[in-house]
Amino acid sequence: MTRNEACEVEHEVTVHAAGTEVYRLLAEVENWPRLFPPSVYVDYLERDGNEERIRIWATANDDVKSWSSRRILDPGAMRIEFRQEVSAPPVAEMSGTWIIEPLGEEDTRLRLLHRYRAIDDDPDGVAWISQAVDSNSRAELGSLKTNLELAAGAADRLLSFEDSVQVKGSAKDLYDFINEAQLWADRLPHVARVELTEATLGLQVLEMDTRTRDGSTHTTKSVRVCFPHRRIAYKQIMLPALMTLHTGYWEFTEDEPGITTATSQHTVMINTENIGRILGPDAGLAEARAFVREALGNNSGATLNHARKYAEARR
Repeated sequence: MTRNEACEVEHEVTVHAAGTEVYRLLAEVENWPRLFPPSVYVDYLERDGNEERIRIWATANDDVKSWSSRRILDPGAMRIEFRQEVSAPPVAEMSGTWIIEPLGEEDTRLRLLHRYRAIDDDPDGVAWISQAVDSNSRAELGSLKTNLELAAGAADRLLSFEDSVQVKGSAKDLYDFINEAQLWADRLPHVARVELTEATLGLQVLEMDTRTRDGSTHTTKSVRVCFPHRRIAYKQIMLPALMTLHTGYWEFTEDEPGITTATSQHTVMINTENIGRILGPDAGLAEARAFVREALGNNSGATLNHARKYAEARR
């Protein structure tokens, strides 16, 4: 490789899903937390036709990282180009392309191309990036194949819903109640224990024990991304037995001065393997969906009502 010449590498995997569905799932970034295990939340910064800027929050070891990328979508050719806006050393620049190639009606070849340079074209830097891209791409494509096939064929296992309350109070006070989760064990009857860490302002790791109706507790752990004073998005990284995925957000919208709508949203993938063990041998997917909807709705509804009381007391 000569100086200033970028390296180019390619990895691929075959996915048992229609090409149009694979493209759609990758193009709609709101799907990423259920496709890419490290992905916590993805937000649009700019959108102009088929060009967009997105910001990605993802776990890396025990930390949460964030970066922004530009993408160009080509639905006709089923290609998605991407480029990191700011790369971390030793990377000088990083870009690539997703290429979706249908193999009949139910199978797809998914190709991932990377193009990169090291700072000052340093050979050691090039070697480090090459190894990282290779190992990360292989791991990413392996889990992505599994999750794309699951997402494309498991619509009945996916459950999304939201609950809202109207509050005579400010979005800031409602946001503060949800943001200050370290106080939930004292503020919320269904929370038995809570531990909140926030090494970087606005990026939180929340672990808590939640009480169930029979008096037992279960432990969950979530990564939360906070946008004062309008939204807190999260992804659970330690899940209850009936779920293989749980993402959601708390959102606060001021309808008029002093009147705010507070919303709790959940997206869940049911773990069908554990239905019988948790709900009994006669239970099926319908019972599991109803159980999860009630359990999550009751807890988030209780939290919303306590937040409402907190905000209304501070008018």
